[in-house]
Amino acid sequence: MTPKHIVSAAAIVVNERDEILLIKGPKRGWEMPGGQVEEGESLKEAAIRETKEESGIDIEVTKFCGVFQNVGSSICNTLFLGRPVGGALTTTSESLEVGFFPIETALEMVSWGNFRQRIELCLNEESHPFYVEFSIPLKDC
Repeated sequence: MTPKHIVSAAAIVVNERDEILLIKGPKRGWEMPGGQVEEGESLKEAAIRETKEESGIDIEVTKFCGVFQNVGSSICNTLFLGRPVGGALTTTSESLEVGFFPIETALEMVSWGNFRQRIELCLNEESHPFYVEFSIPLKDC
């Protein structure tokens, strides 16, 4: 049996006012922008592309933070810190709402799975790089 894994990349984007970029997806509610890495694309490029596609914001990746691995679903999510460098907030079919929110407010808004923990670890630079292993079956993701 050939191993099959999903690799994704997400960005925690913090602006000059210390606000975090969040998107409101149709399934998981408020979260950081991110998604699957495409063939021939680097992890960093995927985080930049997904942020643009889901929010309209162009970013510069400033730091690699760590990895969350869902062993139960064979998904590895890489996480980066970034800063906005252009673009304009825009909704898409993947983001019903988008915006920058104060850090504490943003953390209260994010409620899906361990997404809040992901943001908190990315914001705590002393924890970099981190590796978190957990197990949730794909049907529950």
